[in-house]
Amino acid sequence: MVRPLDAGALDNPAWGSLSGAHSWLAETDAEHRAGRYPTDVAPFAALDDSSDARCWTALASVVGRSRAALVGLDTAPRPWKVSWSIPIVQMTGTAVEAAVDPEAVRLGPDDVPDMLALVARTEPGPFGPRTIELGNYVGLRRDGALVAMAGERMHPPGWTEVSAVCTDIAHRGQGLGARLVRTVVAGIRERGEEPFLHAAVDNTGAIALYERMGFELRRSTTVRIVRALRHSDEAAGAKRRSPRA
Repeated sequence: MVRPLDAGALDNPAWGSLSGAHSWLAETDAEHRAGRYPTDVAPFAALDDSSDARCWTALASVVGRSRAALVGLDTAPRPWKVSWSIPIVQMTGTAVEAAVDPEAVRLGPDDVPDMLALVARTEPGPFGPRTIELGNYVGLRRDGALVAMAGERMHPPGWTEVSAVCTDIAHRGQGLGARLVRTVVAGIRERGEEPFLHAAVDNTGAIALYERMGFELRRSTTVRIVRALRHSDEAAGAKRRSPRA
């Protein structure tokens, strides 16, 4: 039986994923108020409730003083510092046509070196040595070389994020990315779920492609990279800002 689709699950997609389908990967605090992915899987962390100070304390216990990427965060309380912000759009794909491409091959652990090399050339977003553990990945090869790929990332209830969509520059303009996205969507639909994705606001070419495929804008939001400061860090910052006597 397919459950009714809840778009609200996309308001906090990383937490929905870390506390659900990806809980086996999650590094969380004892009270399960915050968590993150292992850093070689994905840079994302999440809080159950960003308005609850206890969740921020829990996040600090999980990430220490390392940086973490939070999706949809409006602000960060002291002693947290926002290192930088990335405006993004969130799009849903309930109207996207699913179609398995006959040339698409399933990518596995043995393909990771080729996947990392393709990511380094095309820069579709964060992708680490264990990112492939987040879901299914498919690719297209030409003369043995991996020239395009797409896969799955966050997995909040009822939804799966399409991610790591990239094509080598020498093979662009042939519709390879769209073919692989439709293949990924076919796998998502087989599970009774729907696709969604995120794209940087300035990646207008990709957004236009997704719109032509049937993806629709759900919201504009932000990924903020945050780090917890120690009291000594705050004091040093205040001293640097103070005028000389």
